[in-house]
Amino acid sequence: MAYSSDEIIKREILDTLGHETKGIKLRIFPQSSNEDQKPFSEGGLTFGFEGVSYGSCDAAWYVDEKWVDGLNGKEINKKPVIALEGTDALSRNSAGNALYQRFHHALGGVKNGIVGVYYLKKGTQKIQPDLFGMAYFASKVEKGRYLVIDDLSVVKDLLDCYHDPVVFSAYVDAYLEKMYEIFNAKFQQFYNGDWKEFAKKRSTIIKDDYVIKYAGRSRRNFTDGSQRAGHIAVGEMFLTKYYFYDKKFYYLFPKMTREDIEMLDKNKNTDKEWFLLRNEPNVFIKTIDDIDGVDKNIKKKLLQIKDEPLKGDAFTTFNAYTKEIVSKLESGEYRIKE
Repeated sequence: MAYSSDEIIKREILDTLGHETKGIKLRIFPQSSNEDQKPFSEGGLTFGFEGVSYGSCDAAWYVDEKWVDGLNGKEINKKPVIALEGTDALSRNSAGNALYQRFHHALGGVKNGIVGVYYLKKGTQKIQPDLFGMAYFASKVEKGRYLVIDDLSVVKDLLDCYHDPVVFSAYVDAYLEKMYEIFNAKFQQFYNGDWKEFAKKRSTIIKDDYVIKYAGRSRRNFTDGSQRAGHIAVGEMFLTKYYFYDKKFYYLFPKMTREDIEMLDKNKNTDKEWFLLRNEPNVFIKTIDDIDGVDKNIKKKLLQIKDEPLKGDAFTTFNAYTKEIVSKLESGEYRIKE
């Protein structure tokens, strides 16, 4: 019998770490269950902040102390100290930005001041160095710390030293520096250590006080569940947000209109990915209608392919006219409307 990714991860957690370590208790639902969808303060494994849920985790460790849930403001006598989301995607031919898709699950814990852990079980693929960078920079600005790991011994070490705050903090800081070294090695190799080079290769425009990430998303990407484009869009959103954590972030979809956004807001308000895109602090979704000064012909050409997949002639059209938009946004001839 083939086990699902969740089952594999949960079995390994129980086999490796057990139910309790030095008074720190494990909450996990080994069998298929919807209990993890409940907020942590209501017996589940979902973390969030200020009414925004970031998704359920596979496991969390807690101590018997008072804690206020940042998602709903509820006070309980169980304080989570580690929130873990795991996957064996590295053994399932998943690579590239597919690995970003579950980044936000443990992020909810990080926003609550907890140590968030994204565990990618070792497999045939390698962890994308981008993930280490995303988590490292998130740790710079959020209340908690975010670790990306491929070995549960890191969690064991954290549990073993948790009751000594100095040692615990030093361990986390040292691990974060290791993560940065991995990220930076790739950044030097692929982008020559230059953010301008990164911008060219990663569909990004960097300004003094804001950054623009542009992508060929369409309304259908968010209404057709088979495309899973919402997951990819969220992953790319968090990558850009945390790489440029000190800037305002405009997420530009030049194939979409304000009317598309309004329709999605109305009809997809319970969709987890769309809700995150629309409610993440300092992230602003923008469309062709939000580009001040855009040429009418450019707008017309892009809207003619607004519902078409980006391949063939549609791909050529998108690239040609988006290139012109990008050039003029970079020069200042076009601007993003507030």
